[in-house]
Amino acid sequence: MEVFDKYFEDYDQWYENNKSIYLSELEAFKKVIPINKKGLEIGVGTGRFAEPLGIEYGVDPSENMLSIAKKRGIKTFVGKGENLPFPDKEFDYVLLAITICFVENPDKVIEEARRVLKDNGKIIIGIVDRNSPLGKFYLEKKKEGHKFYKYATFYSTEEIVEMLKKHNFKDFIFYQTIFGSINDIKEIEEPKEGYGEGSFVVISATKY
Repeated sequence: MEVFDKYFEDYDQWYENNKSIYLSELEAFKKVIPINKKGLEIGVGTGRFAEPLGIEYGVDPSENMLSIAKKRGIKTFVGKGENLPFPDKEFDYVLLAITICFVENPDKVIEEARRVLKDNGKIIIGIVDRNSPLGKFYLEKKKEGHKFYKYATFYSTEEIVEMLKKHNFKDFIFYQTIFGSINDIKEIEEPKEGYGEGSFVVISATKY
């Protein structure tokens, strides 16, 4: 994903330019992130989610992205989600914040996440639901050749659930946010349980 290595500063700046959206997404993640547990973020990027969520470890293929994550206090590792540089049953939870849309093999990434999770550990995935208003907007951007979104594969919440079930994840919990047009969001939105209304969905499931 050379695009992220090349435009890492643009990527990080997006969170400053769209603070209400970013902070609303963070609030949704906070509903399911285990407290004081050992966590890993796959596709940690510049650490925008890992740092405020208290996630200590991050892996990403982009060294430029990781240079910023490191400054944010994350213990960084160069690598891909399909082949994680960690032993079995190392973490209490694993986070993928939008990353699942950009990996080459989501099935293999989920398999690897499962491998490094302790028994009863949590996988937490945040997506822009393909069927939501924002998902449809991003699909248009993808068709137009947007520098990031043209590489994305957008999924519905149901598709992610099916992938997780295949790897024996159970006890699903959902939170959603981003209820209006992104141009109208000027304040942090309170996340709601479930999915189907908000464009951004957080899916938590347990390893059995």
